Amino acid sequence: MSDPEDSGAPTPLARIRVVEFTHMVMGPTVGHVLAGLGAEVVRIEPIGGDRTRRLLGSGAGYFPMYNRGKRSICLELKSAEGIGVARDLIAGADVLVENFRPGALDRLGLGYDALAADNPRLIYCSEKGFLPGPYEQRTALDEVAQMMGGLAYMTGPPGRPLRAGASVIDVTGGLFGVIGILAALEERHRTGRGQKIVASLFETTAYLVGQHMAQFAVTGKAAAPMPARVSAWAIYDVFETRDDPVFIGVVTDALWEKFCALFGLDALWADESLRENNQRVLARERILPVIRELIAGMTRAEVIARLDGTGLPFAPIGRPEDLFDDPHLAAGGMEPVELDNGTLTNLPAIPIEMAGRRPGQRQKLPMPGADNAAVLAALGYSTQHIESLLQSGAVGGPE
Repeated sequence: MSDPEDSGAPTPLARIRVVEFTHMVMGPTVGHVLAGLGAEVVRIEPIGGDRTRRLLGSGAGYFPMYNRGKRSICLELKSAEGIGVARDLIAGADVLVENFRPGALDRLGLGYDALAADNPRLIYCSEKGFLPGPYEQRTALDEVAQMMGGLAYMTGPPGRPLRAGASVIDVTGGLFGVIGILAALEERHRTGRGQKIVASLFETTAYLVGQHMAQFAVTGKAAAPMPARVSAWAIYDVFETRDDPVFIGVVTDALWEKFCALFGLDALWADESLRENNQRVLARERILPVIRELIAGMTRAEVIARLDGTGLPFAPIGRPEDLFDDPHLAAGGMEPVELDNGTLTNLPAIPIEMAGRRPGQRQKLPMPGADNAAVLAALGYSTQHIESLLQSGAVGGPE
C-alpha cells in the first residue's frame, strides 16, 4: 500500500486507525471513504478471503470499487486465538466498522459494550438494514430497502417498480455512517469517549424519498413515479437527435429566453403567454412537439456544441463504460487501481476537493491476508507467536 501522506492527496484522517468487519457494499463503502481521506483501514476477512471478492455478474465490481487503499488480515473468528487477535487490533483502534446481521459480532464477544470496556475511545459503526424498531431484526438488502421505502415505486413506470441502476442505498447508507463517524470523532475531542453509531438501509431510503413525502404533505396529492411525473419545468426531458439522445433542462425564465435565442425559436419567444415557467408547464403539450422536431433534425454533437458554455443544463446519455474515457474525470476524478489479476484500471476517486487537492492515488487491491505479518508485528507479536497463529489456523490467507 502506498502512503497517502506522500501522495499529495488530502489526508485529514491520517493516524486514524480503523478495523473493518464488512462485506458486500454498505460496510466497505465506509472504510473506502475513510481510507481515501488518509485513515489506516485494516479489513478482517475470513480465512480464504471475503466471498465478495468472488461474486459474479453485477457483483463483480463490488470488491475493487469499495476496498481500495485497505490492508487485509484473515482471521478464524471461531477460534479463541483469532478472537484474541481481533480484540488486540480493536484495543488500539479509533473506529470499528461492521455490517453483518444484528447480533453477529455480539455473539463473538465483539459487540460495542464489550469492546468499549477495554477501549472507551472506540467509535463503533454498525451498518444495518433498519434502525431500532419493529423491523430491526429483519434481513435487508439495498433492493429490499428500495422496494419497501418507495424508491423502486418512484423509479419505474406506474405498476412496475424498478430498483435504481446502482447500489444507491448501500452507498448512501455507508456515507451516513461516515458522517456519524466524523461527528463522533469531533465529539471525542471534547469528551474523550467514543460511542456506537448505527446507519441503516431503510431509513436512508426514507430520507431520499422524503421530498416526495413532503410533496404529498404540501399538495395533498401523491407523487407520481418519475416516468409519469408532471415536471416542475416544461423542458426537462430526454430528446432524440439524429444519432444519440441528449437531456436538456430549461429551469428558469432567463434560460428560456436564452434557449429560444440559441435555437431560433422566435415564435415561441414572441408568445408572451410563455414567459413565466408555470405558464410553460401548463402549455407543455404545445411546446414540446416543436422542440422535439427541432432537436430531432440535429446530431447530438451539434446540440451539445450549441449548449456548451451557455449555462443551460444538458447531458449526453452516458453509460458507465463511457466514463473511463471522460475527459473531465480524467482531469482528476479517477485513481489508478491494480486489480487482483494485475490489470491496471481507473476507478472514480472520492468526489470532493479539499484545499485545492483531490483524493486519489495509485492503489493495489489487498490479497486475502496479504498484511497478516505486518499487522501482527505492529501489534508487538513476536515472529514465533505469528508462526504459531499461522500453524494453528487462527490466521491464514488465500484458500
